[in-house]
Amino acid sequence: MAEGTDVVLVGYFSSKQKDLAELMETAAQQATNHGARVVGRIVQRRGVSDGGAKKIALPYSSRTLLSYGKVREVAALCEQTNADAALFLSTLTERQRRVLTGMLGCPALSLADVMAAG
Repeated sequence: MAEGTDVVLVGYFSSKQKDLAELMETAAQQATNHGARVVGRIVQRRGVSDGGAKKIALPYSSRTLLSYGKVREVAALCEQTNADAALFLSTLTERQRRVLTGMLGCPALSLADVMAAG
């Protein structure tokens, strides 16, 4: 990742995950160590409702990982902050990366990919 790249950090967690703030902070530090500047953070929780609890291990969407409303929130935050990329804590498939990049208006990257590259 290029030095000074502005990113919005996007976390996708089950409702059973209790240490969200710590996980997001650790990811932000890792991104910073690889040259990024975190300009925003968004969390998508899964399994909060009864229906969600049954699907807790599944993404909201195989195309986007997130719910449609959350994708819109991420896109808006990327635009507001002039982010260069959306950096997902979750590993993205090629299809998710492609679809999200189109929907967000900036590259969708996985933190694991950034860590492996640098």
